[in-house]
Amino acid sequence: MTQVDLNSVMIELGGALLVLGRVLTPVLVSVVVAAVLLILGFTLVDLVETLRAGPTDAPVTELFFQSQVREDRPIPELLKANYTYLNQRLAEHYGVRDVLGSHFRRVTLTNEDRFGLLGQASILTVTSYNDRTSVVRRGYWVLDTLLGAPPPPPPPNVPPLKENTPGQKPKALRERMEQHRNNAICANCHARMDPLGFALEHYDAVGRYRETDGGATIDSQIKYQGHNVTSPKDFRDALLGLGDEFVRTVSEKLTTYALGRGLNTDDAPFVRQLVRNLKQSEYKWSTLVFSIVKSDQFQMRAAPVAAQTSTATAAQN
Repeated sequence: MTQVDLNSVMIELGGALLVLGRVLTPVLVSVVVAAVLLILGFTLVDLVETLRAGPTDAPVTELFFQSQVREDRPIPELLKANYTYLNQRLAEHYGVRDVLGSHFRRVTLTNEDRFGLLGQASILTVTSYNDRTSVVRRGYWVLDTLLGAPPPPPPPNVPPLKENTPGQKPKALRERMEQHRNNAICANCHARMDPLGFALEHYDAVGRYRETDGGATIDSQIKYQGHNVTSPKDFRDALLGLGDEFVRTVSEKLTTYALGRGLNTDDAPFVRQLVRNLKQSEYKWSTLVFSIVKSDQFQMRAAPVAAQTSTATAAQN
């Protein structure tokens, strides 16, 4: 299944949804979840394989999104939900007791470090390298995926980050990044990205919580938009304290996916209306989905190039 296939499903659902009313059917839930997972950075191959494998093998983030969309939860709850899906292996990874067996089940969390997307190992892993965390990747992911404000691409020939020297006192990643940021070419973008990545530095490359990095004490405290961030909860509160920025970003990205094109200045009034509609409905997923489906932008979208070519060829014959 390709992204075009998923978009086609959304198009075909459009007319039926207008007739059936504001009902998030299982098929529509699957389409929305698939779109959001791709937006978050999960590959389509992985997604299709897990969808075919069945619910017991589905990744935690997919199960989490299914519950959020199916239950029509408020969109900001993506960052602060107090539950997740665990089996015994993942529960041990998270330090949660009394979860036995290989099947995933919904578990209410008591440790606020694990609330919402930013506490999920899947998100923390896809924003890391194979052997270490990356404040740049994580910071970029927050700016781009959650806030819709990605920094420009890096300049060419950026020097690699210096690793710790064997036999010498280890330096935490934050200290090594500070040396890297002394490069004037890198400083501006890193000033925006790095603090957001440092806020998540207590999670290692596979999402385990830790206090040290290679023997060096981790300092994850940052100041962001006037907030003193000393914990994952503080970070979530700071992001959600930016008004409707997160909701606007989700709206823009799902609209982009549904339309199969990037948004432009002509779409800005529509996005603002989406956010207003969401605010009036307590930010429910159904409002976002049906506002997009009922819009002129969606119903009058241009056909894919391949489809236009096929239609033109048929007309000539």
